[in-house]
Amino acid sequence: MSFHIEKIAELARLHLKPEEKTKLEKDLGAILSYVEQLKGLDTTGVETTSHVLNLENVYRPDEVVVSTVRDKALKQAPQSEASFFKVPKTVDKES
Repeated sequence: MSFHIEKIAELARLHLKPEEKTKLEKDLGAILSYVEQLKGLDTTGVETTSHVLNLENVYRPDEVVVSTVRDKALKQAPQSEASFFKVPKTVDKES
C-alpha cells in the first residue's frame, strides 16, 4: 500500500522533523502491512463483537418520583412568580 507521509502529516496538521517523518513512515507502513495480513484471514463463522469482554449496561428502572427541590429553592429566592425566579431586568432591548 502506498502513502505519502507529507500529505498525511499535512492533513493531521503535524509539523514533523525529517527524522520524525522517517520513523512515522516506517511505523505507519508496518501498521498498514499488518492490516493487510488481517484482511486475508478467514473469519467465516466468527461472531462479530464490539468489545472483547461480555459487558452489559446495568441501569436502574426509570421511576417517576415527586420532587420538592424546585419548591424549596423558590422559597429561598427573594422574589418568585408561579414556579419561576423573578429577577431584575438586566438587558435593555434597543430598537
